Amino acid sequence: MFDIITGRNWDCTGTTRRDFLRLGGLAALGLGLPDLLRLREASAAPAPEVNCILLWLVGGPPQHETFDPKPDAPIEIRGDLGVTKAKTGFLVSDGLPRLAAMSDRYSVIRSLTHTDNNHETAQVWMQSGYKFNAATRYPSFGSVVSKEKGWRNGLPAYALLGGQPAAEGAGYLGTVYNPLSVTADPSARDFSVKDVTLPAGVSRTVFDRRQRMLAALDRFQRNTEARSAVAKSIDRFQERAVDLVTSPAAKKAFALDEEPANVRESYGKHRFGQSCLLARRLVEAGVRFVTVGMGGWDTHQDHSLHMKSLLPQLDAGYSALLQDLSDRGMLANTLVLTFGEFGRTPQINPRAGRDHWASVFSVCLGGGPVKLGQVVGASDAIGATPVDRPVTAAELAATIYHSLGVDYRKEYQVQGRPIPLVYEGEPIRELL
Repeated sequence: MFDIITGRNWDCTGTTRRDFLRLGGLAALGLGLPDLLRLREASAAPAPEVNCILLWLVGGPPQHETFDPKPDAPIEIRGDLGVTKAKTGFLVSDGLPRLAAMSDRYSVIRSLTHTDNNHETAQVWMQSGYKFNAATRYPSFGSVVSKEKGWRNGLPAYALLGGQPAAEGAGYLGTVYNPLSVTADPSARDFSVKDVTLPAGVSRTVFDRRQRMLAALDRFQRNTEARSAVAKSIDRFQERAVDLVTSPAAKKAFALDEEPANVRESYGKHRFGQSCLLARRLVEAGVRFVTVGMGGWDTHQDHSLHMKSLLPQLDAGYSALLQDLSDRGMLANTLVLTFGEFGRTPQINPRAGRDHWASVFSVCLGGGPVKLGQVVGASDAIGATPVDRPVTAAELAATIYHSLGVDYRKEYQVQGRPIPLVYEGEPIRELL
């Protein structure tokens, strides 16, 4: 039968004449029909799962002192830090020497642009791909992944280590897709996460007995009243809480003291570095999306002083994460993102600071299916506006979803109307 849509000849089993011709050639190589069918199935196999770690630089990191330095600009533009040539040839701040030496593990977009200079609303834009709208709360990337892919190994799909839940929540998807939020400092000597262990004095036997009693009461309630959407949501929270506190994978993932001393040291003995290490352990255990929040980037005054504190921490944690993932064979299936809600002003202000600047800033991506060692786009001579290949937050969102195996063209029905996952944005083809 000839298919007028594909222009191919099919028999009733869906095999084309070309397949039969290929089969004849394979037979000469000792491959029969079963081998052909196995080859076809293998070629149609889904792509491997890709997880994500987002290093979320809260406050707005400067493009000038990170991944888009301007060494030829006046000092009131370029700042007092120098530059260094990265392994793949582009320039980065000399405050990031380890990242410069491994620029073949990530790529840089130097032309991200939007129009919102307000922290809270710009955070929503950069973590969802949507400009803030008071009438609609858009879900963050991690919450969408949580809905689309679900829990694994008794672990939530989405975890937040620090950060601002208002920008990183589930929005219209519902609170059940909010992240597991870890507020404790992983670099603290007594670090622990209360939600992944049974309360003191409660044995597993007692816990199981209480669960059976609760289930019996729940069955009685179901038989006496109609279940509301809220009650069903509570049920789902309860089930997931039980999964979390009884999961051996969860308990092990948070046991940072199991890491060799030299590995912990390489990440840096500070909150950001140890959070990066914890993110790797969580992804390794089954969490699909981890956001690591690093504050301090809102440098309206004494900018240079803040950079001399923040850049070494970023350099250590980010580079150690890339190296560790690579050493463990995990970088190919872990997308690592680094950005904030916007950049900083080209001109240093009278208080020796840089103010909010959304017109152009830098974003880093590495791992997963992303091409590495690339630079996409360019800003002008003072880092004020894009002059080549402007990239929008929606394009970044489409790239992230595409890399994670989520259909960025998908629509959700919200109160009876369709809302696209990404509005007017396609993946950045130069990176994929």
